[in-house]
Amino acid sequence: MALGKDYATQECSIARALEVVGERWTLLVVRDALFGVRRYNDFLVHLGIPRAVLASRLQALTAAGILEKRRYQESPPREEYVVTERGKQLWPTVRSLGAWGLEHLSDGAPLRVFRHVTCGTGLGPVGDCPTCRILVPVDEVEMLPGPGLDPEPVDPVSRALLSPRRLLQPIVADPV
Repeated sequence: MALGKDYATQECSIARALEVVGERWTLLVVRDALFGVRRYNDFLVHLGIPRAVLASRLQALTAAGILEKRRYQESPPREEYVVTERGKQLWPTVRSLGAWGLEHLSDGAPLRVFRHVTCGTGLGPVGDCPTCRILVPVDEVEMLPGPGLDPEPVDPVSRALLSPRRLLQPIVADPV
């Protein structure tokens, strides 16, 4: 029996959310966008995703209002994908999923460390600051390489992400 392609019969907000972000690769595209990846080729190189799949995911995320397509160059025309306010609201979900994966599916050495820019405290599992007792807005989160991260990655996006940086700030990747 083949699986259905949607959750039309489900009366559930989780099912409705999965209609938008539940396909393979989608949350990784969102993760990269939150990390500052904006350009099609940078997503392609960093994720190792097939072109057709990436194009489909970016189109769906744009249609859902999670990413916004913006022109950054006129000749030749080139566009980038910027996280919208709706997309920023996915940060606690992405953070929680990463924390769960670290706890249950890894050797315990985090690949990335997240901290609150204002006070320097490491974030809790849902992106909360234990010191300030707030859910830290994504634009107040700094990402640093963790001890489990490869210090000499092959792709230029991973190299750019080795430097401490605020989330949402566009990365500048060396050409491939």
